[in-house]
Amino acid sequence: MGTKILLADDHEIVRCGLKAIIETRPDLEVIGEAGNGREAVSMVDELRPHIVIMDITMPDLNGLEATRQIKDKHPAIRIIALSMHHNKRFVVDMLKAGVSGYISKATVHNDLLLAIGAAMAGEVYLSSKITGIVAEDYITGQAGGEAVPASVLSPREREVLQLIAEGKSTKEIALHLHVSVKTIESTRRQIMNKLNIFNVADLTKYAISEGLTTLEF
Repeated sequence: MGTKILLADDHEIVRCGLKAIIETRPDLEVIGEAGNGREAVSMVDELRPHIVIMDITMPDLNGLEATRQIKDKHPAIRIIALSMHHNKRFVVDMLKAGVSGYISKATVHNDLLLAIGAAMAGEVYLSSKITGIVAEDYITGQAGGEAVPASVLSPREREVLQLIAEGKSTKEIALHLHVSVKTIESTRRQIMNKLNIFNVADLTKYAISEGLTTLEF
């Protein structure tokens, strides 16, 4: 049986490129494509791939939150993070979420098949750009540097915050998440109280700083 792979990236042209690389190997099969993190979570439940290639910055639900949800429900599924971002925060958070690899879009032609092979072997693959970031983080940590602080928000609060930052109204978020408007209003108040932020502009800045969104979709 071949290795079944799900692609999650909000750009169709990127998914086409990834699929072309993967399908040079007869033992690898792309069984689905998702345009955002929420679609990826749903398709994993339905298709049960062996590997998910996960872009980090996607609309609706970002790759980090999607990875956390998938690993929580399906810990055996391997996830390979794919990103143009080499910020330490993105790398560390994705590794903590349990990814089996982190590769740069700039070197995907060289790294993708190697990362898939490593993931199926139970290993973690990092592209050369990412290896340096992880090594630096380890060294500064050993030297007493401060770790990246964990978010004070719950997973659902981060999810709602991303949607707020992307300009969705309270009603739109409620419909999107299949909950009541009152539930979203309550969650929004909780977010603001926890962060001590009481306007959308500053909430959006916080969402970007946390890597929940880049607004570059």
